[in-house]
Amino acid sequence: MDKTKPLIILITMGDPAGSGPELVLKSLTHRDLWRTARYVVVGDLGVLMKAREITKSYDIVLKEISSIDETASFRELEVGVVNLGNVDLKRLEYGKPSEIGGKASYEYIVKAVELLMKGEAAALVTAPISKESLHLAGYRYPGHTELLAELSGVKTVKMMLVARHLRVSHVSTHVSLRRAIELVTKHNVLETITMTHEALVRLFKIANPRIAVSGLNPHAGESGIMGHEEASEIEPAVEEARMRGINAQGPFPPDTVFYRAYYNREFDAVIAMYHDQGHIAVKMVGFAEGVNLTLGLPFIRTSPDHGTAWDKAGKGTANESAAVEAIRLAMNLASSLILQDKV
Repeated sequence: MDKTKPLIILITMGDPAGSGPELVLKSLTHRDLWRTARYVVVGDLGVLMKAREITKSYDIVLKEISSIDETASFRELEVGVVNLGNVDLKRLEYGKPSEIGGKASYEYIVKAVELLMKGEAAALVTAPISKESLHLAGYRYPGHTELLAELSGVKTVKMMLVARHLRVSHVSTHVSLRRAIELVTKHNVLETITMTHEALVRLFKIANPRIAVSGLNPHAGESGIMGHEEASEIEPAVEEARMRGINAQGPFPPDTVFYRAYYNREFDAVIAMYHDQGHIAVKMVGFAEGVNLTLGLPFIRTSPDHGTAWDKAGKGTANESAAVEAIRLAMNLASSLILQDKV
């Protein structure tokens, strides 16, 4: 990738029957996103053209490309399309999970990872897919993150949610609550702390990030009265992290640590023990603008922190705020890395 040219950000358009294609086009009408980047959408040109009509995003010019290099001469609002041509518009039903949607969205992700692993783009933004559609098409992945990890040959990834200045990483995500409790081990907590620290230093340029670690139980266990995981697993992980030079603190009571991080700005990130513990906090402060940043991949990947919005698909009414923030974060992080490499 030529570092003297605008950044190339790949965007997968998501499930063709969901609001992903519409969100992509609505987002790219925000002109501030074009300051340092150009965009290539991996998807189906027919679906995108229809989404352009639905959303009245007439300023966007969609150009089918066979090579990323073709975007070198593109101007603002000119969007490259890697057209896989894998959707029959006559059979497409908006607002419903389907085998067609699952197969198509899977193929967009595979193609995008292929391009990223060749170094042809600076970052990836993924529009929402449907787990049900994936399963109907025979792909048994819990979601985007697990599929991206497998395709890029990575064993361990972590989800960080970002909403304004609140950043929350998760020890576990798409598992049952019973299983999530089992996954609260010293190893898993320490791994999450370490990956979060590395991301804050490398991507967010925070020299000595302050990381708060949430407890699992009410009142962070209350000295073992309400649970033992804090003493047996979480505290040892925090101590080990501190021995490695990481500014980790905790475990803190879950009902106050997010307030302290967001409103008091005492911490640069919080480690949540399971999916809902972290997600609820983020969605309370930024429901329409939360972004998922995947830690551990060999490339930058962000996505809006919401699903396919089936009820809005095909109507042009889905709120693009989170998609805009996902693109902006990918652009900013990629720009930051390139500037770092030039130093």
